[in-house]
Amino acid sequence: MFGYSIIQFVRQETHRLDEPLRTALINLYKPFRWIPFFLHPFFESLLKKYRKMTVIIEFKEGQHHQGYIAANEATQKHMRNKIRKSFPRISCCTADVTSKGLETLLTTNDAIHKVYFNTDVHTMLDTAIGAAHAKNIKRNQTHLTGKGTIVALVDTGIYPHKDLFGRIKNFVDFINNKTQPYDDNGHGTHCAGDVASDGSASFGKYQGSAPDASLIGVKVLDKTGSGSLETIMQGIDWCIAYNEEHTDEPIDIISMSLGAPAQRYPNENADPMVKMVEKAWDAGIVVCVAAGNEGPDTGTISSPGISDKVITVGALDDNNTAFRNDDIIASFSSRGPTSYDITKPDITVPGVNIISLRSPDSYLDRTQKSSRVSTQYFSLSGTSMATPICAGIAALIKQHRPNATPDQVKEWIKGGADLWTDKDPNIYGAGYINAENSVPKN
Repeated sequence: MFGYSIIQFVRQETHRLDEPLRTALINLYKPFRWIPFFLHPFFESLLKKYRKMTVIIEFKEGQHHQGYIAANEATQKHMRNKIRKSFPRISCCTADVTSKGLETLLTTNDAIHKVYFNTDVHTMLDTAIGAAHAKNIKRNQTHLTGKGTIVALVDTGIYPHKDLFGRIKNFVDFINNKTQPYDDNGHGTHCAGDVASDGSASFGKYQGSAPDASLIGVKVLDKTGSGSLETIMQGIDWCIAYNEEHTDEPIDIISMSLGAPAQRYPNENADPMVKMVEKAWDAGIVVCVAAGNEGPDTGTISSPGISDKVITVGALDDNNTAFRNDDIIASFSSRGPTSYDITKPDITVPGVNIISLRSPDSYLDRTQKSSRVSTQYFSLSGTSMATPICAGIAALIKQHRPNATPDQVKEWIKGGADLWTDKDPNIYGAGYINAENSVPKN
């Protein structure tokens, strides 16, 4: 088997193919175990011409334009090959390629630095606001509620729930290309409520941490909560472009309750998803990302939470009380350090049995009926829930300090945390989030 041309190609180009792509190419040979040996060359030629996969092509620094043109020309030479999307901010594009087309790309285009497999990305599912001290915060005679701030939910969409009335400012759909807000999964709606529910349907009981913040829905995951690296990159790129076009009312915060297992690259900045979230951070957008639900094992922080810039959020179990003495880390919350020896998560936030908004007849609503709370609400657990609560607290800070940079917001959130003595920062981060302490006093 190891004389086959695809495997020879993988060996030759190992340094320019990431591990998931190398594995996907080699796995093309799996059905060959049931095919007579003398037929292998014939079936291999069919595989190389017709079996396609989606990849991310990264070009060398400063060579995106010429690399993109050459890649487009190369893909046009093969059936079933095409360029899909261009991401000049991070010098990448996505493409559908066959094995034969990929060989042509790499042998004719010196501008290509590396090619990545378009990996799957998923949601992070497995008395919170009061416990985080996010209610009744006042600064300069103003009651902070997130008013005037915009939080983008990069997720499964947003159902126009009563508790969000008039505050879904925009909506974009990279899955089904719909123009009106909806959520066929339910995860994004729950996260939206964790940020900005005003509790209208519960007489104020189930409020988010920033109940007056405005929202933008960026749908990058389908009805089962799944997406791809490409759709996530599109969503974040859209947010950056949105701010370039709406300088008067920009997105302040991106909340991402999603991720994928972190791959091992030379450094964390070589991860395409990390590149994109850090572009948003550098453009002035605070980015809050779920740590992941792969605990209690160490070294399980998901991508893009491995980024050293963004705010990576772990989950606590507050045992449904506002007291700190009975709080424990959620068993599912992912632990650091990252594979690049970065201490993560940055902060821990309540994420167990969080009651928030229900999206009627969505995938989660139909498959987890026992999680319904009355007719309007839904209970879920995960770092998915902790992350938007953190994003809402970031909105309180931005309401008070509109010109605060992402680095300042992160510093204040970490600096205001309640500490546990002798607790491992790769489990608890800086500590338990405390909004009252995190919003600057002046």
